[in-house]
Amino acid sequence: MTNFYSFQGTVTMIDDFNIGQNGEGCYKFITVENGMGSVVNFVVTPNTYFVDHVIVSVGDTVTGYYDGDAPVPLIYPPQYRALIMVKEQPTQNVKVDFFNTQLVSRDGQLKLNLSPYTQILLTNGQPFTRNPANRDLIVIYGPSTKSIPAQTTPYRIIVLC
Repeated sequence: MTNFYSFQGTVTMIDDFNIGQNGEGCYKFITVENGMGSVVNFVVTPNTYFVDHVIVSVGDTVTGYYDGDAPVPLIYPPQYRALIMVKEQPTQNVKVDFFNTQLVSRDGQLKLNLSPYTQILLTNGQPFTRNPANRDLIVIYGPSTKSIPAQTTPYRIIVLC
């Protein structure tokens, strides 16, 4: 169970992050600014999961998710290892969190109502055939209720094993 934190903003720079001879070109440094003066640098590794496998460019609005319990260097701007990156789109919402046995997110803000049409997949695109409860999930959904917790029937769930 990962303690996911996020930062949303506009990509202002993408550069190679050099970690040595064998890693050349495999790691990226993505700088994100939120429009209120806050800046975060995300280190994107080959293991970073990009929702919908999109390509991110300078000027895109993104949300980067990172482990809030992982150690980070005490530098400014903060530098986090990106676990998940989402390129924001007006037609979909994305939530990354731990969902309990009732499929309610850890922060209590979203409850999932599964339907036979909800795709439940692994990060490699293969079907997940078990119950997604009590797991870290990437939930892609559209409209939701205005209740607390908001309820939605997700389009797709990606299980983070």
